[in-house]
Amino acid sequence: MRACRSCRRRSSLHARSPDSGCTGCARQPARSCGADACCGILDGGIVADEGDTVEDPIAANRELWNAWADAHVGSEFYDTEGFLAGRETIDQVELEGVGDVAGKSLLHLQCHFGQTTLSWARHGASVVGVDFSERGVAIARELTEQLELDARFICCDIYDTLEHLEGERFDVIFTSYGAISWLPDLKRWAEVIAGALKPGGRFFIAEHHPFLWMFDDYTEALVPPFKYPYFDANVLRWEEDGSYAAPDSGIKATSYSWQHTFDEIVNSLVGAGLRITSLREYPYLAFQWFPTMVKGADGFWRMPEGAPDLPLMYSITAEAPE
Repeated sequence: MRACRSCRRRSSLHARSPDSGCTGCARQPARSCGADACCGILDGGIVADEGDTVEDPIAANRELWNAWADAHVGSEFYDTEGFLAGRETIDQVELEGVGDVAGKSLLHLQCHFGQTTLSWARHGASVVGVDFSERGVAIARELTEQLELDARFICCDIYDTLEHLEGERFDVIFTSYGAISWLPDLKRWAEVIAGALKPGGRFFIAEHHPFLWMFDDYTEALVPPFKYPYFDANVLRWEEDGSYAAPDSGIKATSYSWQHTFDEIVNSLVGAGLRITSLREYPYLAFQWFPTMVKGADGFWRMPEGAPDLPLMYSITAEAPE
């Protein structure tokens, strides 16, 4: 999955806005508000009323990604025609981090409609893609048939992956860009990874840096101002208008995401028994976060000249014990 915030508006679910009503107090992986009364305050300072509830955030997100899948497959951003003709969708950070996959089994978590999954198959891997979007998986299967690649796709909640794999394990597990912010519980996520890796198998993730969540991402300022807390355990509500890949699609919906700190990301993997072998930070990003960012010849986005270098992206490589 990939998602930027250029088409979103953020609010905290630990409160309400005057015209929307409270959306609950869902902290942790709960799929509905378990509190008798919400206890937070939004930027506007409106305290929630007792009895307010939140919709199932996972179901809302799934509905959104179903709509996005149909919009994205024909978008210029994803250039499916070019992909079918052989366009590479794996960037240099991902290629270097994962390494040679020829003859290996690879599991791609949160694969959207499968372009990158199928790109790994083109590199010689036997691949399985997992996503919770029925439309995304259906499109991925159609592309697989057209390309006649060694790939299959599973549609399920990410936390149910092991049940659907039925004991199958992999040499490599991969995820990247705009994925884990859609997950409420990284402990369970890491347990899925550990449970699906072969002994000595490798996990690789490349993601936008959690530090970015603190900034006003709509600013035109050379030095982005801080706007949001880093340690924000609340589920976040977004009002979507279009998408990062199809801004003019007319898709309007509410989505939910979770902000995860660096220590939560790393310690979830360590806690699941994996050994961190590499952790890298980068002053560039695979997609545009701030409107002032400039795209380089290598395809990555950087802060403009005169702006300070910020940690925009990170990658982690971890291994399962032998």
